[in-house]
Amino acid sequence: MKPKQLKNLLMSNIRRVVKNSKLYCINPEKDFSRKRKLTMEKLITGIIGMQSGSLTNELIDFFNASSDVPTASAFSQQRCKISPNAFLKVFREFSHEITSTFKEEIHLLAVDGSRIQIATDPEDTDSFYLGSNGQKPYNLLHLNALYDLKHCIYSDAIIQKDRIANEHKAFAEMIDRSNIPKAIVIADRGYESYNNMAHVQEKGWYFLIRIKDGKTGMKEGYDLPKKPEYDVPISMNLIRRQNKETKELYKDRNHYKFIPATSTFDYLPSKSRKADPTLSYNLRFRIVRFKISENGYETVLTNLEPDTYPPEKLKELYAVRWGIETSFRDLKYTTGMLDFHSKKVMCIQQEIYAHLIMYNFAEMITSHVVIDKKQRKHTYKANFSVAVHMCRLFYRGKASSPDLETIISKNLVPIRPDRHRERKLTGKIYHSFLYRVA
Repeated sequence: MKPKQLKNLLMSNIRRVVKNSKLYCINPEKDFSRKRKLTMEKLITGIIGMQSGSLTNELIDFFNASSDVPTASAFSQQRCKISPNAFLKVFREFSHEITSTFKEEIHLLAVDGSRIQIATDPEDTDSFYLGSNGQKPYNLLHLNALYDLKHCIYSDAIIQKDRIANEHKAFAEMIDRSNIPKAIVIADRGYESYNNMAHVQEKGWYFLIRIKDGKTGMKEGYDLPKKPEYDVPISMNLIRRQNKETKELYKDRNHYKFIPATSTFDYLPSKSRKADPTLSYNLRFRIVRFKISENGYETVLTNLEPDTYPPEKLKELYAVRWGIETSFRDLKYTTGMLDFHSKKVMCIQQEIYAHLIMYNFAEMITSHVVIDKKQRKHTYKANFSVAVHMCRLFYRGKASSPDLETIISKNLVPIRPDRHRERKLTGKIYHSFLYRVA
């Protein structure tokens, strides 16, 4: 898709939301009922195009340094009339329309979560942490995302407050509402649950989920070979009932499993009467353990066919999941998702969805830029930082399509696939309004 087509597609989705403005206003009968300088369309368009500058400077840029530029206070009051669902709607529809142009029979998706620090507010108990070891108090949101690994765009996202965040619930919701007909979902440790696997199975998709390899992992509930590597097929019947008959069945650990009423499983009733028949849900998958280094092994759960996806192929497939980790880094630091222009959670949610939209917009444009292949030591790709900046200028109407593609194709970085660095775990980051880029 060409840049102009992509921009028109995004703008048409914004206008569609504005046309149904009453569905996305906090007070539908009052909000945007009078003619104002800051219309709903201008607000949504402006927030999606925001960079990391101060709010006043962002408004000056958006209104092209006109004398009609509104004040930061007026902008803040107007944006509080728009529900974050307006931005979620634009993001999901824009992503869906992009995805519908892809020709793959099976999409390759990754699911993961990332924490986002916001302004400290002790009264928001669902996101507030006191801090420890001398650390100041802080508040966190949790971003759950479904990411297309081949095309490098976000297919869906759910924002939760961190203290009440539920990654399993978000996982199931994103799978259930997806419009993608067929996909392989790759997930890291923490997503292993029978409910998640069942949701993928019911969707007609495939899963590849890494689980703990030690004695505390999920695999300890099965009778598995004692050898270091194996590939064991499992046909598991999940049952909620505990009686003499079922207790005998549970001794066959590879075919029957008791699911207590306290555990979430959406495909069996949580309670039943003694007279009711014993219900079960059949879940088919493989438990595969393979070697990843001289002394290291990984264990995964998958419902992919063993003939098409033997252990070595699963190992390669799981490695591709790292793409969502690097995308979170680009989303936060390159598109500027750490630099918010409000302290209100509702407004922050607006900006998170806006940054997801801009990330997808920039990735789609960058992926179609032709890069000349020359005799070089490394293969090169577009510098995504430069690409995002140029895509924002193009989105704001300050750069033409030919100039956009030319500048992106000139600014390249080498691809070094075998490069490894020690992972540095830093503390939470929040960029205060006092230290905002001018």
